[in-house]
Amino acid sequence: MPQLLIVYHSRTGGSRQMAEAAAKAAQEEADTVLKPADQAGPEDLLLADGYIFCAPENLAAISGLMKEFFDRSYYPVLGKIEGKPYAQMVCAGSDGENAASQIARIATGWRLKEVQPPLIICTHAQTPEAILAEKKIRDDELEKCAEIGAALAAGLSLGVF
Repeated sequence: MPQLLIVYHSRTGGSRQMAEAAAKAAQEEADTVLKPADQAGPEDLLLADGYIFCAPENLAAISGLMKEFFDRSYYPVLGKIEGKPYAQMVCAGSDGENAASQIARIATGWRLKEVQPPLIICTHAQTPEAILAEKKIRDDELEKCAEIGAALAAGLSLGVF
């Protein structure tokens, strides 16, 4: 059975909910590993057949812990995971495009294959209180995350990617 690795970081729960929805849906088609960014590393990337990266956008960039995962993992797997499929999901307060762009540039450096455009879920958190508050992602948005997990896992299982 192919392995799908989902790496995420979440400080206020939004990205975690998104990653969990994708993982739950993917489990039927692939061995699914869900790991927080601070616990994931190069060895996880090398074992997996495909990836979902899920991060919040903080101050117009991917979160620091997600960036640190990429920093720790980038060179140890460079040239060893080329061509593997990936998708990404971003939990943003207003935009999310810059975080998605950063992840895409890292994936391009690894020569990963993007299998769908980034999913950006906007919480519209604009005040300090709203930004720091625990997030609740709507069910219809979580369904989009589940669809990504299911589709990527099915593609891996069928050998499409």
